[in-house]
Amino acid sequence: VEAPVAKPVMATVSDLTRVYFDFDSYVLSDVTRATLKQNAMILKATPMLKVKIEGHCDERGTRDYNIALGARRANAAKNYLAADGINPARITTVSYGKERPIEICSDEACYAKNRRAVTVLQMGLAG
Repeated sequence: VEAPVAKPVMATVSDLTRVYFDFDSYVLSDVTRATLKQNAMILKATPMLKVKIEGHCDERGTRDYNIALGARRANAAKNYLAADGINPARITTVSYGKERPIEICSDEACYAKNRRAVTVLQMGLAG
């Protein structure tokens, strides 16, 4: 009887979960921290992968303000992952501000979906 061979763990885009933020905030809630902890576990299991964290905002506020807020959100997520042991050199950040909404409407349900940081896999391997 042969011993089972361990299969390599490969992350997919759907494995890395987006996180959400309160209005005008980049503070990580308990739910956000728990989600980022799961993302960190996936990244630890796949040390060859690089990721990009995209910061997003809802439609309220100026373009410049939302670009800055989106950057703070992306960096908050990056800093959490780095503190949890992920090499920061594997993580890049970008802010899209309010330019890439998931939902387009003017109510809190839509706004809440647009206030997010999304971790996406990057082409190439960490080195």
